Amino acid sequence: MYGKLCGIDEAGRGPLAGDLVVAGCILNSYIEGLDDSKKLTEKKRETLYELIVKDSAYHIVKFSAKDIDNLGISICIKRALVEIMKNLTCNEYLFDGNSAFGVSGLKTMVKADGKVAEVSAASIIAKVTHDRDILELAKKYPLYQLEKHKGYGTALHIEMIMKHGYSEIHRKSYKLKALEKTLFN
Repeated sequence: MYGKLCGIDEAGRGPLAGDLVVAGCILNSYIEGLDDSKKLTEKKRETLYELIVKDSAYHIVKFSAKDIDNLGISICIKRALVEIMKNLTCNEYLFDGNSAFGVSGLKTMVKADGKVAEVSAASIIAKVTHDRDILELAKKYPLYQLEKHKGYGTALHIEMIMKHGYSEIHRKSYKLKALEKTLFN
C-alpha cells in the first residue's frame, strides 16, 4: 500500500509575509498520529516531521513573496505541483483542496490533510518548513514580530507594517483595506 500515493499540501498561502511552501510526500510505512497540521500542536508537528522525513520520499517547493507578487499565487501553486510530480514518482497524486490548478493527472480532495495519511504528512512537512523559515525571517526582520503571527495578517502584523512599511519579504500584491488607506494614499 505505501509508496503508491503522493500526498501534496501547502502552507503559507494566506500570509502577508514569507514564502509559500508546497510539499509532496510518499510514505514508506505507517506513522502513528498523522493529521492535518493545523490540528496538531507545534511540538507534535515537530516530532512527526522528524519521523516523516526519516521514512518517506518527499519534495519541497518554495516561492518567495516576490515570486508570488510577480506570478500570482495560482501560478506558483501550479508550478509547485508540476515540480513535485516530476520529482516524486508514484501511481497517484492527491492534493488537498478542490482545485488541481489545471495540472493533469492530479486528484483533489477537500480536507484530505485530515483524511489521508500521505496528505497529512505533506501538510506537516509544509507547515513545519514554513514556520521554521518564518522564525529565521523574524531574526532578520525583528520590527515585524513575525514569531508572534507567522506572517499572517493579524492586527499586530498590520500595525507593524503601518508603522515600518513593507519589507522585501512582504507580499505587496495582497491588498488590505487598512493598509491601502495608510500606505497608498
